[in-house]
Amino acid sequence: MAEYKPGVCNIGRAERRRRRFAGIGSFAAAVAVVVAVALDTVPTTALWATVPFVFGGWIGVLQDYFRFCVAFGALARYDLTGSGGGSGAAAEAEAVRADRRKALKIVLLAAVATAATAIPLFVFAGTV
Repeated sequence: MAEYKPGVCNIGRAERRRRRFAGIGSFAAAVAVVVAVALDTVPTTALWATVPFVFGGWIGVLQDYFRFCVAFGALARYDLTGSGGGSGAAAEAEAVRADRRKALKIVLLAAVATAATAIPLFVFAGTV
């Protein structure tokens, strides 16, 4: 049975799987844009459209990796029902702070990973 741990784990297996597949789908959409640019189907400036997809991809896979949902963390909620646990809301102020710190950490990591992924692509394509 999974257990909610403030700032550490707020989603179970089923929720992690949803985020993993959403992240992979988002990365696939970014790759589709890059392929369209490479085939000269769309202008090179269309590479900017990859940024939200890459960010979404990183958010998804990082949530899966850390077993932590950013939105649930910001809202002080948890859902471990897919792993035999319960769902609900964090009641203690320290638990809410820990969850929000972890959510912010994941968003910042995703932003850095997005920059590290997208900037070399833009430089290589000559759009910056």
